[in-house]
Amino acid sequence: MYSTHSIHTFLESNTQSAIIDVRSEAEFNQGHIPGAKSISLLNNEERAIVGTTYKQEGNRKAVEKGFELVGAKFATYIEQAKSLAVNNKIHVYCWRGGLRSNIMAWLFSTAGFEVVLLKGGYKAFRNEAIKGTADKRNYLILGGKTGSGKTELLTYLRAKGEQVIDLEQLAHHKGSAFGGIGQESQVSNEQFENDLFMQLRACDASKTIWLENESRVIGGNKIPDALYLQMRQAKVIDLVLPIECRIERICKEYGNFSKELLEMATKKIEKKLGNLRMRQALTYLHNNELALWAEVLLGYYDDFYLYGMSKRDTSSIYTVQLNSCINEETAEIIRNIHTKEIAVDAVR
Repeated sequence: MYSTHSIHTFLESNTQSAIIDVRSEAEFNQGHIPGAKSISLLNNEERAIVGTTYKQEGNRKAVEKGFELVGAKFATYIEQAKSLAVNNKIHVYCWRGGLRSNIMAWLFSTAGFEVVLLKGGYKAFRNEAIKGTADKRNYLILGGKTGSGKTELLTYLRAKGEQVIDLEQLAHHKGSAFGGIGQESQVSNEQFENDLFMQLRACDASKTIWLENESRVIGGNKIPDALYLQMRQAKVIDLVLPIECRIERICKEYGNFSKELLEMATKKIEKKLGNLRMRQALTYLHNNELALWAEVLLGYYDDFYLYGMSKRDTSSIYTVQLNSCINEETAEIIRNIHTKEIAVDAVR
């Protein structure tokens, strides 16, 4: 037989086990427990058929139709499970811990697997994720104008043992009109929240968690409201770098992409950039004068950044003036400032 675990026990016990989502492909793509693999008991079309049967003929006929559709595929499900199982262990869930996951749990346990079923299903996980991203934590925000190298600095800080959540990496987007260039397709907002929750869950809530200063929306993904409010109220280390360093970084980051792609992205901010600056930017781009193109764009993005910072409590902003581009030494300086509880009057 198989055992049934609450969401907390389920998540704690799955580190040495495969997680299998038995819902349809559409449900899985909308959102799933991070790390889960899909073995659909009913695919999209079959689920629609069973749903129609339920509405027209009732529950019993719907169950019969379901077994008619999937019974012949049980051997295939077992083979798929064999390829995914870790130490012969499988964790299984459906939407609410109902018939679909119970059928698959029975099937897998009958085939000899050690099976754990999630009580309450994916719905229980979503409730936990929504609550978990809202929990109070000790956030520290890394700010700085576009091109300051915040993401690189976060990478250095993580390597030095700091707790870091890279929201842009989770969103597969860098937040600006150019943020999707060179990135993977964005996941659904639901999946973004799930991935974020699991990373937050892995952090020690009693210690500092570093986040980059972000707008509420990163591409097509939205930071949960409760978390965003905490971010806006948290202390900010505001990096100030020479504009030459920022221009160099932008040219290095985007210079290998086609002019057509960069022009399309530039035109996304045409209304905010203004006709004159737009014409200047496109002229520089077409003439392959990327540094001048980047400088024009920074005029807009700097204004946008300063406006956002003006909405913060000034007593929570700690400005760090740097004379060179971001590197490992810079990261250690920032880390030392942090470990001294941001006693930075000397660099403020």
